[in-house]
Amino acid sequence: MPTTFTKVAKTGDLQDGQKKLVRVGFEQIVIARVDGEFYAFEEFCAHAGGSLSGGTLQGHEIVCPLHGARYDIRSGKQRIGPASSDQLTYQVRVEGDDVLVGPANEVAGGGMAVAHE
Repeated sequence: MPTTFTKVAKTGDLQDGQKKLVRVGFEQIVIARVDGEFYAFEEFCAHAGGSLSGGTLQGHEIVCPLHGARYDIRSGKQRIGPASSDQLTYQVRVEGDDVLVGPANEVAGGGMAVAHE
């Protein structure tokens, strides 16, 4: 899991509604751009390990291609589906035209959330 912020993309690499798989160390993380904001979440679905980079981005939700679990990419909270836990999300910073991914944030109740600056 990232412990510092790492540059993973340029802001121009993604248009609204697009996502991209990146690596930070040994972690596989998906970054997505929605309404001009960037979000980052774990590549593998919390339910059965499906590839979320291969899933469908619908607004602020990512849909897992395996069993249809849906997660809010802003908070990682499960919206629909068979998963019994929320999805891991990561902090995101935009510095100039660089997109950086950092550590995951915990929120009350043990869920994970993404922060924007």
